[in-house]
Amino acid sequence: MNLRGSSPASVRLGEVAHARAGDKGDSSILMIATYDPDRFGDLIEALGPATIAVHFGTAPENVTVTAAPLLGALSIVVRHVLEGGVTRSLRVDPHGKSLSGHLLDLPIAWHP
Repeated sequence: MNLRGSSPASVRLGEVAHARAGDKGDSSILMIATYDPDRFGDLIEALGPATIAVHFGTAPENVTVTAAPLLGALSIVVRHVLEGGVTRSLRVDPHGKSLSGHLLDLPIAWHP
């Protein structure tokens, strides 16, 4: 049990949040924000660097999560995920725009 009085359910992150993606060199920069600004604290609890690293198949030291409370959003940087960056990568999506969709597929524990 928790303070909300119920056990957390597993939901797909995209059910409770939206995302944007950008890039800088070999790093993907993702913004994630809940649809309900009052749930920002829950988002912080659900998305630690270790959880994100496992989802992207990288080491936790390659992930930085920074809270932007005035925006009700998290800035997530995943380094070394773009295989060299836009001008060097042979990826179909060298900018990594699809990585925001990949992040939204992450299952998280979310209290109703």
